[in-house]
Amino acid sequence: MALALLAGFVDAIGFVLSGGLFVSFMSGNSTQSGVEFMTGATLKGAVAITLVIGFLSGVVLAQASKRLLPRLGLSLRVAGLGVALLAAAGPVLAWPAPGFALAGVASVMGAMNTLFVDDGRARLAITYATGTLVSLGLAIAAKATKQAAASWKRPLAMWVALTLGAGIGAVAVSLLGPGSLLVAALVLILIGGTAHAYSRWRPRPSAS
Repeated sequence: MALALLAGFVDAIGFVLSGGLFVSFMSGNSTQSGVEFMTGATLKGAVAITLVIGFLSGVVLAQASKRLLPRLGLSLRVAGLGVALLAAAGPVLAWPAPGFALAGVASVMGAMNTLFVDDGRARLAITYATGTLVSLGLAIAAKATKQAAASWKRPLAMWVALTLGAGIGAVAVSLLGPGSLLVAALVLILIGGTAHAYSRWRPRPSAS
């Protein structure tokens, strides 16, 4: 839920800075690029395509690094995404408009979706609501028809977190501008670092 909230937070920042594009919702960017190119708004269409390429690159790089560094735990990967977001914020701070600099941020969002990949499939949709809402709808239908019900609570909680994060991000970017990305980066580092420290220092159950 914390990661989904941060994803909504960052996506709202990207949406405001790019004038209506996304750093994690690639269906929206793909549709937007087609509309913009066909209506003559080639600059905005090019930004949308750049964000798609950035997102895809993040997925590729993150998944490749997971296979090359299999012992790197989830908590350290989360902290690493925070460091990557911190670095990606630099070009945005220097060149916030028209949005090309957000490609690095989109790359981090793409990488975030590889955190819970199993057998080549993402078990948990972090940065986009469509898959989460499909999971929620399937779980509700299963419960209504008295089938083996999947849990509806997790997808609902993820959707609420993403939406709430977007609202907080909109407020943050209105107050801090592109600097609000630094807040998200530091929170990611804090989450990953805290989880890693807890996993190392938590009490181990004693053998009976």
